[in-house]
Amino acid sequence: MAASFEEMRPVVENLLRGIDRYNPENLATLERYVEAQAKENAYDGEANLAVLKLYQFNPAYFQMNVTSQILLKALANLPQTDFTLCRCMIDQTHQEERPIKQILHLGSLLETCHFQSFWTSLEENREVIDGITGFEDSVRKFICHVVGITYQNIERGLLAEMLGDPLDTQAKVWMSKHGWTENKEGQIFICNQESIKPKNIVEKIDFESVSSIMATTRTVKIGQK
Repeated sequence: MAASFEEMRPVVENLLRGIDRYNPENLATLERYVEAQAKENAYDGEANLAVLKLYQFNPAYFQMNVTSQILLKALANLPQTDFTLCRCMIDQTHQEERPIKQILHLGSLLETCHFQSFWTSLEENREVIDGITGFEDSVRKFICHVVGITYQNIERGLLAEMLGDPLDTQAKVWMSKHGWTENKEGQIFICNQESIKPKNIVEKIDFESVSSIMATTRTVKIGQK
């Protein structure tokens, strides 16, 4: 029976210490660790970047399936920047190959907040997320994060589209998770963005401090004459 993510984590942490981090003999263990993340909806960005770095140093060891899993797990970790870091570590030739090319396109749609187009493209390439447990919910979590910092109110139909929810079931789930409420007109209240205001920093200096500064300045000027 394959070891679980939690069982493998201390082993991997030990492998990533010191110079042994770049030993290609560790790739088999690290690749199994990536697969465990995909199956168990877990994540270790540092270990995944180490895998990509080993592929850079040892191109003959490159595994398309493992790299795809790493990209998808990084994509599911938005708004963190792991996806961009991973993309930069993949050779341009591999970026033009399936399924990496499709995953990078999905990532571009999410990063630019073209959410409706993302779900359409995902539906056309569903095979790329096979074996990635919880991927769609992780994406919806990111979309709700964007909605939460962007909107005061949003139409229920638009929110459903952004969540890839034609049956209007996911909207209810995520509204409940975030405490969003809906009025009779179908408008969902997100939050009052006007209440988020920059702080005015006011420095208070008492009269004694000012008089001391003025006296010091006057003394300096007299001494310069």
